[in-house]
Amino acid sequence: MLPYSANKSAFFKELEMGARDKLREFFLANIGKILNSGDLRAVANISEWARRVRELRNDEGFDILTHNDRADLMPGEYVLISAKPKPVISSTISKELRAYILDRNGFTCQSCGAEAGKPNPDDAERNTRLHISHIVDKSKGGSDDRSNLRALCSFCNEGAQNLTLDTPTWVTLVSQLRRAKLDDQKQALAWLKRKFGN
Repeated sequence: MLPYSANKSAFFKELEMGARDKLREFFLANIGKILNSGDLRAVANISEWARRVRELRNDEGFDILTHNDRADLMPGEYVLISAKPKPVISSTISKELRAYILDRNGFTCQSCGAEAGKPNPDDAERNTRLHISHIVDKSKGGSDDRSNLRALCSFCNEGAQNLTLDTPTWVTLVSQLRRAKLDDQKQALAWLKRKFGN
């Protein structure tokens, strides 16, 4: 058994260790092994564990693959390919540009329609948090230009990592609105009036 001082030191080191650090160590201890979201959530011990995984991938350059990158992986499965990080592509999205994108997108997720601050449709116990996401990912040559940015909620942003979705045309949008219930059509009209004025 370790002396009390050694146990105390290890305990405080564990407390000081952030979720990203814990996930990094876990991935590095399991290079090449398929890890599932349940294990990663347990290791991080926070609800925003997926965000920390994205930070490892985007901010630190770790080659962590998901089902969007490799066909043999299922949703919720991750694998770290190498212990050596890739060069990181820096992001130059200013606070002003973030505010512009959120306002332009009506403070709603452009994938599922969840509104910022309201209960998230995928997890009603948590309010929707929006992130700025690239339509064409930077790793695939996308830019930080306004036309390549959109608002996505935490859930959709995790699923959209390195996945390019086409922006719907006005014909697609109108056809969807025509199929919607009358109340939903009225809400869409009210939103358009708020956004663009009468």
